[in-house]
Amino acid sequence: MHRRNEIALTPEEQRRFLQDSHTIILSTLDRHGYPHSVAMWYVVDPDGTVLMTTFAKSQKAVNLRRDPRCSLLVESGRKYEDLKGLLIRGRATLEPGTERVLDLLERVHEKYNRGPAAGLRDAMRTRRPSAC
Repeated sequence: MHRRNEIALTPEEQRRFLQDSHTIILSTLDRHGYPHSVAMWYVVDPDGTVLMTTFAKSQKAVNLRRDPRCSLLVESGRKYEDLKGLLIRGRATLEPGTERVLDLLERVHEKYNRGPAAGLRDAMRTRRPSAC
């Protein structure tokens, strides 16, 4: 157990690692209780809340409506000495409000495409994603 304490990320390192990482693995529980894991793009609020979008009818959204427990995993490194990971366990909240989802989509677009999302709001209004 002593070694774990030596290599553990500090809260600031955790915050920075989560903020700067590219993809997060979202795991939900399917109707049989088995993990359903998917790679997701995401953003992080200043308070540490992880936000992502999905379609309301996606399997992960169906799973979360049934059971909001989930886990999030971010990892990096190729060689043993470079391995780093962060596991977050919690409960997801699905937020179907169109404007909230569009705000989040713009933030995700800016993170992954490094710029403003011109026309994204209008293009996405016809789809039905949910934020979680």
